[in-house]
Amino acid sequence: MTDEELYFWDLNGYLILRNVLTKEEILAGNAAVDYFYDEIPKRKEDWGGRGANRLKGTGWMEMHGLMQLDKPHDKPFREMLVHPAVISRLNVMCGKGFRLDHGPLIISAVKGTEGLKLHGSGEPHSPLTGYHQQSGETHCNGVTVQFQLADVDTGHGGFVCVPASHKSRYPVPEGVRTCDDDLSVVLQPATKAGDVIFFMDGAQTHGTHPWTGNHQRRSILIKYTSKSAARGVPDPDLFQPEAWRTESELEGMSEAERQVLMGPGVHHDGKVKPLDVDDQGNVFVVD
Repeated sequence: MTDEELYFWDLNGYLILRNVLTKEEILAGNAAVDYFYDEIPKRKEDWGGRGANRLKGTGWMEMHGLMQLDKPHDKPFREMLVHPAVISRLNVMCGKGFRLDHGPLIISAVKGTEGLKLHGSGEPHSPLTGYHQQSGETHCNGVTVQFQLADVDTGHGGFVCVPASHKSRYPVPEGVRTCDDDLSVVLQPATKAGDVIFFMDGAQTHGTHPWTGNHQRRSILIKYTSKSAARGVPDPDLFQPEAWRTESELEGMSEAERQVLMGPGVHHDGKVKPLDVDDQGNVFVVD
């Protein structure tokens, strides 16, 4: 990263690189999206807006598994995984040895598609997505890289964030999260096809405005984390102690003992539960 990029990243919690993808790469990416576009599922209405008046619209459009597409349609997204412009910056943002957490996935929209309620800003603080700066170096455990395959002009909607919110020490007002009273702190950056947005996923307050453009939104998101962290897990069975321990180790274990042997991750659908101690000194699982 240049000194200017690092300053902007540390100050704002996001960074935009212009013209990262070539015209050929943009064409190839859009051709692949054309191939599966009709298969992109729509969520039920208000899944993303969650009651916010400002974010109302038709169903949220998102699809995972882009590396599982038929060849050659998977190729553009596999190449995005290790794009040189991305890797060189993630080495600074996450630290060397970062890993893919989940994605690539597409978030799309047509005119009228609803937004997504703002989330993040470290509430509550999570070391899995937190941001830390010390001794002239930065470290963010959750960085999302968003490749734009279509233009996003000012007012079109799509990705929005609250710049510098990763450094805020106060709760985000509900009006900001819903965008019904955003205090003029919510930014929707304008980008062109081929641009890339990096943002602190989890540490920074971010979300989506409803789509107003006459063309489709086409954003490819790839979510990285540091080598020591795990957020999403590709298979829910990987949480189970049986995936990590031998049968003899697990034999006769209590529920509490099994809980501390669960695999890493935060998106575990309640399978990994915290422990506590009662007044008599008994350890129990908190449901």
